[in-house]
Amino acid sequence: MTESIPTPPPAGAGASPRASGRGAPAAPQDPAASRGISRRTQSDIYRAGISGAKPRVPVDPDRLENAARRALSAEAFAYIAGGAGAERTMRANTEAFARHQIWPRPLRDVSTRDLSIDFLGRRRPTPLLLAPLGVMEMAHDEADLAVARAAASLGVPYTLSNQASFAMEEVRDAAPDGARLFQLYWSADDELNASLLRRAEASGCEAVVVTLDTHLLGWRTRDLDLAYLPFTRGMGIAQYTSDPVFQQLVRDRVRRGPDATAPPAAPVRLTPKTVAAGVRIARKGAPLTGAGLRENLRSPLPRAAVETFLDVFSTPALTWGDLAKARQWTSLPLLLKGIVHPEDASRALDAGADGVWISNHGGRQIDQSVPTLDALPAVVDRVDGRVPVVFDSGVRQGSDAFIALALGATAVALGRPYAYGLGIAGEAGVREVVRNVLAELDITLGLSGHTSFAEVGRDALRGA
Repeated sequence: MTESIPTPPPAGAGASPRASGRGAPAAPQDPAASRGISRRTQSDIYRAGISGAKPRVPVDPDRLENAARRALSAEAFAYIAGGAGAERTMRANTEAFARHQIWPRPLRDVSTRDLSIDFLGRRRPTPLLLAPLGVMEMAHDEADLAVARAAASLGVPYTLSNQASFAMEEVRDAAPDGARLFQLYWSADDELNASLLRRAEASGCEAVVVTLDTHLLGWRTRDLDLAYLPFTRGMGIAQYTSDPVFQQLVRDRVRRGPDATAPPAAPVRLTPKTVAAGVRIARKGAPLTGAGLRENLRSPLPRAAVETFLDVFSTPALTWGDLAKARQWTSLPLLLKGIVHPEDASRALDAGADGVWISNHGGRQIDQSVPTLDALPAVVDRVDGRVPVVFDSGVRQGSDAFIALALGATAVALGRPYAYGLGIAGEAGVREVVRNVLAELDITLGLSGHTSFAEVGRDALRGA
C-alpha cells in the first residue's frame, strides 16, 4: 500500500521575475497554470522576458556548466565538474544517451499528464531525485540548506550527503516539509556508522543510501593538478564533527598524542594559503569545542578532527557480508548505490536491499568505466521489479531522464546540474535547474504520446 502525498506547487509559477519563487502559487488568471509544469515554466520565462528579465541560470546544459565555471573558484569547479583519469567515463555517461532516440507519437490526447511515481512506499510528484553531492559550501555558503529548500519547494526528494557542509539536523530544520534520504559512506568505525544512521532516522530521513564505490578515492586529475582536497581544509565534514561518536574519536586522538610508529608527515610550508586553511579548520571546529575562533585556533581539536576524518572516511575492506550490520543500526530502507554489473544487482537482492541505485559516481571513480545507461537494461531485467531501481550519472536534461525511465529506471537522480545552479544563483538557481529538467521531462512525455510513466517502456525508444 502506498501513502499519497500532496503535490506542492511548482516554483516560479505566477511569480514575478524578481521573486524568490519559494513555494509561490500559480496565478489563478494564468491559463498555463492547469497545463503542467512545462507550460507554466515557459509562460513564466517568456512573460518575464517582456520586461527584459532572463532566467537566473542558463537553460542550455552546456551554457549552465560554462556559467558555473565563471561563477566558481577554480578549485570548486574542478571538484564539482571533474572526473577520474582522462574523464572518459564522464564523457561516456553523457554520450550513451545519444545511442537512444525517442519516438514522437502525435495524435494522442496528452492534454493531461501525470509525472508521479511510486517510490519507497509513497506517491511522489515526479520521478526525479537529487543525488548526494558533498562539500556544497564550495558552491555557495548556504550549501545543503539551500538545496534542501529548493528541492522541497518542488516536491523532489533530496539525498543528503554524508559529506555535507551542514549537519543533517540543520538541513531538516531548514526544510522540515522536504523528503530526504541520507547517503552513508561506510566508515572504518562501525560505532560511527551506527551513530550516523540513528541520527538519520531521528532527523526524518526516509531511507539510507549506502554508497559502495568510494572505498578508495578515485584518481581525480583536476583536483590532483590543483593539489586541492577540500576535506583537508575542514570542509564537507559537518556530519562528522556534529556526531558524538566522532567527537569522542577526536578527543581520544588528542589524548593519545602523535603515533610514534607512523612515518613522519611531509612538512607544510607556511604561506598565506596555509594560514587561510588553518583559520577555516578552526572555524569548522566549533561543534567540537563550543568556542569561538580565537579559542579554536589554540585548540588541538579542530586539526585532529580533520586527521580523524581522513583516517576513518571509508574502508577498502567492506564486503557484502558487512551490509547485514546496517539492519541492526536502522529500520530505514536500504538502497545500495554504485551498482553497475547485473551480478552485483543479484547480490544486492540476496543481501536484502530495498533498492538498487545504478551509478558510477558520475565518472569520478574509474576512468573508462561502463556507462551507467548501457548497464541499466540488464540491471533492470535482473531486478525484475522486486525493488526500485534508481539511476544516475550523465543526466543533464529532461530528455535524458525520459530515456532512463523508458529503459526501466524507477527514478532518476540529478547531480552536477543542480550544483552548477547553486554556484550561480544559490537556492533560486537550484530551483530553476530542477524546474527546467522537470519541464522538459513533461514536454518529452507528452510529445512521445504518453500521459504517465506507467505507459512508458522500451518501445518508446529507437535503439533501445
